[in-house]
Amino acid sequence: QVQLVESGGGLVQPGGPLRLSCAASGNSFSVYTMGWYRQAPGKQRELVASIGSGGVINYADSVKGRFAISRDNAKNTVYLQMNSLKPEDTAVYYCNAKRMFYSSWGQGTQVTVSS
Repeated sequence: QVQLVESGGGLVQPGGPLRLSCAASGNSFSVYTMGWYRQAPGKQRELVASIGSGGVINYADSVKGRFAISRDNAKNTVYLQMNSLKPEDTAVYYCNAKRMFYSSWGQGTQVTVSS
């Protein structure tokens, strides 16, 4: 099993950057597919980006070219670098670890993009 703790959320102006981190505790972090999801008020949770154990990366169309996901297996941490932020990126961002039928979620971190 793995426990996840997100950090790095906050208030940022449109066009600004923000980096989220997700620290994992437990065993075998490197075997998990790690993902960042977000949920805005009144909307369903959606996948933002994911990175597989072998390094394969996927992005939602809405963040391609602006966000970058990465992982450091030595630090048991996955990152989400967010650039050129837009008001519509405002949401609670959740970290997820997935392997076969197992899935674990963090508690979420709020990102607010506003002037």
